[in-house]
Amino acid sequence: MLSVKDNAQGVNTLGANYKWIALSNTTLGVLMASLNSNIILISLPAIFRGIKINPMAPGGVSYMLWMLMGYTVVTATLLVSFGRISDMLGRVRLYNLGFAVFTAGSILLYFTPGTGPTGATEMIIFRLIQGVGAGFLFSNSTAILVDAFPPHERGMAMGLNQVAAVGGSLLGLVLGGVLADIHWRLVFLVSVPVGLFGTIWGYLKLQETGVIKAKQKLDWLGNGSFAIGLTVLLLALTYGIMPYGNAKMGWGNPWVITGIGVGLILLVAFVWIELRVETPMFRLSLFQNKTFAFGNISLFLSSVARGGLQFMLIIWLQGIWLPLHGYSFESTPLWAGIYMLPMMVGFFIMGPLSGWLSDRIGARELATVGMLLSVAGFIFLAMLPANFTYLPFVFILLLLGFGMGMFSAPNTTAIMNTVPAEHRGVSSGMRATNQNAGMSLSMTLYFSIIIFGMVKNLPFALSHGLTAAGIPGGVADKIANLPPTGALFAAFLGYNPMAQLLPASLLSHLPAATKGYILGNNFFPLTIAPAVMSSLRVAFYISAAMSLIAAATSFVQEKRRPE
Repeated sequence: MLSVKDNAQGVNTLGANYKWIALSNTTLGVLMASLNSNIILISLPAIFRGIKINPMAPGGVSYMLWMLMGYTVVTATLLVSFGRISDMLGRVRLYNLGFAVFTAGSILLYFTPGTGPTGATEMIIFRLIQGVGAGFLFSNSTAILVDAFPPHERGMAMGLNQVAAVGGSLLGLVLGGVLADIHWRLVFLVSVPVGLFGTIWGYLKLQETGVIKAKQKLDWLGNGSFAIGLTVLLLALTYGIMPYGNAKMGWGNPWVITGIGVGLILLVAFVWIELRVETPMFRLSLFQNKTFAFGNISLFLSSVARGGLQFMLIIWLQGIWLPLHGYSFESTPLWAGIYMLPMMVGFFIMGPLSGWLSDRIGARELATVGMLLSVAGFIFLAMLPANFTYLPFVFILLLLGFGMGMFSAPNTTAIMNTVPAEHRGVSSGMRATNQNAGMSLSMTLYFSIIIFGMVKNLPFALSHGLTAAGIPGGVADKIANLPPTGALFAAFLGYNPMAQLLPASLLSHLPAATKGYILGNNFFPLTIAPAVMSSLRVAFYISAAMSLIAAATSFVQEKRRPE
């Protein structure tokens, strides 16, 4: 493969058109990878029906969490290692490999042969293969762009690329719902032609433009401690939100406690190793640069603030708002994605625009204002009633989309412009790790907040409501004290939650009027609304606080004019 030396700025010398080839291919790759991170969020009910498994049966929750979180966890834990390997062997080479691996995973998912638990296990494995491919794509795309574009055009390039990265996750919600409504296998087939085209195009057109130093060594201890530590920590946090024994959540599970402890110890060991080895996986000295350090801090905080936002809004829409507005529980997954489109529109408008502006006025002010818009959006969400009017909701979603769009590209450009050419791959991986790990942590954090609020407030309300509807007191108390994850996941998956909570033998003996009332669109939403909304408001205020700190860390970066 052709290797082209960088000039003083690390910009390629392949001609004016090459940068557009690099931008279009990496944007396509990032779009595909990010789209698939969320495409099953809405389509999961159809997928489980297709492989003939009931996610609400014993053990079904584990399959659901692995389907939802496995992709993100494996991607987050591999990004820095993949970035370092790419700096050693070539970013384009491993980016193209990622495209091929991701496409192979998509093909395997489409042809998933098994059903039941076997089929679910196969799909989880194939999703992990997708995650490996996505790790190569995410860890190298921004580095390839920085290599290809001169400094005064990088903001524009990052803006378009970040639209794909963040916008793809929003687009996945709608696309997954639409495709699953036709056939569940289409959810995975959609990536296959795009992946085949992108892989062939990348191998034919992308050229190695970065600086690759000879005789570099791989830091096995650093790579191992970081990848294993982060994997164990994220998995432990994920299992912490699941019921354990008679407990409503799993934070007392010895495996969860051990996993958190081991994960943290290995991550601390990673820092100790990196400060002492001759050729570290990641040069921690880069954090001595104010812009690099605070840019990554603000990125992590913003990812934690907004990573669980889509999940929280889906629970709100599917569990409360849509049923109260006449939508059946079965139809809520698709409509939840549709009603969240304004946030995607706001991001698609502001992402490219903020990237273009950052090339002209710098990144600091744009990133700061973007986070302040997010602060306002989260506060406005916390002020909405459970059964809100849609127009204010549209305004808030647009505001959040504008905020995310105004922050993403300038923040990425500011971080990557501070990095020496030979460290762009691993720095791109570190940036992407902060983003993905923050989003995984956000899901765990906010899910825990919601479950804690429901454990505290839901049993009395549900028991009282069931008793008032004619359910015997003992039965009502037993149902009310079941782990709330069952009801929450049922609403999330488009099942009627009360049909999942109430025994079939009891439902069959209820008077038709009582049964119709309990299984209707109003009973469950109105019963859970106080508990869910109190938790959501806590989550929104936490997100607002994190966004405010992210705005402050963005503002204290060095003010750098575009070159």
